[in-house]
Amino acid sequence: MQGEMEDKCGIVGIHCKDESKNVASFVYYCLYALQHRGQESAGIATFNPQKGLNYYCGMGLITDVFKDYEIQNLKGNMAIGHVRYSTTGQSRLENSQPFVTDFDDGFIAMAHNGDIVNSAELRDELIAEGFEFKSDTDSEVICYMLKKEHYHNNKSIIDSIEAVSQKLVGSYALTILVNGELYGVRDPMGIKPLAVAKRGDDFILASETVAFDVINAKYVRDIEPGEVVFFEDDEIKSHMLEVSKDSKISHCMFEYVYFARPDSTIDGINVYETRMNIGSKLYDLYPIDADVVIPVPDSSIPAAIGYSRASGIPYGEGLIKNRYVGRTFIMPTQEERELAVRLKLNPIKEAIQGKKVVLIDDSIVRGTTSKQLLDLVKESEPAEIHFLVGCPPVIAPCFYGVAMATKEELIAANYSIEEIKEQLDIDSLGYITLEALVEAIGMPKEDLCLGCLNEEYPTELPEGLVAETYYKP
Repeated sequence: MQGEMEDKCGIVGIHCKDESKNVASFVYYCLYALQHRGQESAGIATFNPQKGLNYYCGMGLITDVFKDYEIQNLKGNMAIGHVRYSTTGQSRLENSQPFVTDFDDGFIAMAHNGDIVNSAELRDELIAEGFEFKSDTDSEVICYMLKKEHYHNNKSIIDSIEAVSQKLVGSYALTILVNGELYGVRDPMGIKPLAVAKRGDDFILASETVAFDVINAKYVRDIEPGEVVFFEDDEIKSHMLEVSKDSKISHCMFEYVYFARPDSTIDGINVYETRMNIGSKLYDLYPIDADVVIPVPDSSIPAAIGYSRASGIPYGEGLIKNRYVGRTFIMPTQEERELAVRLKLNPIKEAIQGKKVVLIDDSIVRGTTSKQLLDLVKESEPAEIHFLVGCPPVIAPCFYGVAMATKEELIAANYSIEEIKEQLDIDSLGYITLEALVEAIGMPKEDLCLGCLNEEYPTELPEGLVAETYYKP
């Protein structure tokens, strides 16, 4: 359900061997295409041998942060970029990325998507060694760990990344600029996506393939779990991390259900087709006699189309989304949050009144936004409401870069499906099954991270680790 959970970040990297070129504008366009992955802050770092390192970060959407002046000042043929939603660390400027740290003869600039579950322990170790932090994020921990290995321990960048990977537990996709060289890193489990494309002689790294489309770059491949890539002699060079040998592949299933744009392809699987499959599977599970199939826009639209095609029931737009409303959860009071739901979605009474409606949403997390949404739909006086959900019940928190809720906030962790149906006061409620979801994605179950659905997490979790609450300070 939109407004109930957020992914952590989107990252970009561009390698251009022509030192006369400035690539900041291309990073901007890529980040614009990845805006759905983070709306709290944005930043770009560029490098040119003559101009050195330049970087700029700010709070808000990419269009709020960067105007023509800022883009023109970011000179460089190498660049990384970042859009952020906070999971580890509050929403403030000090936590915006890319993170930059310099030393006597160079610098490291880094953008991170993911969540490091043992970051508190690693931070304490670095503080004891004299490192001073400006942020409260796990991303800065990684940046300083790289600095320690490369600068203090005099290791090559590849060896530094190798050493750091031995200590990190959790999810990470990284774009790293070190003294004018670009590296892309994906964690050994492949939880967070990262792919590479080519545009002429330039190489581009990005969280989703949609970022390549917007600048007319040609997708080459996904970065493998546990792979480090860099670029030499017009070729993609590769190094596999030692930790990847013993790691279980665990791609995040929520990328396919909710997070990624439908026009992206992640690890060889098209997101739009997956969501169409989800809708078809929902019909197999719940063949409802209804008049119209209506999606909760936008991420549920392909699933609703899939259900409509499988059932023969007409597809209809019963809810119109106001695209100029910010996130509902930043509202300080519950009354304001409820108002924001009305601002974001408005029902079309004529499409709903007197009809038996199949309403399709991508997920239910806490249930409060779903309740508000259904109350809106009821005001249009449908004959029946059948609420179908394209994700199985979320019964556990995520610790790998998805800010959804604590276990106490998760409605399915505390109530049965029948009890949730009664709370929502609807005619029927149906979730896709875990087995059907896996079939819809088309990836082996053992290659997916399903921890929030079955509490089988791909890593050990530190004792006492607490999931992020839905509400942000």
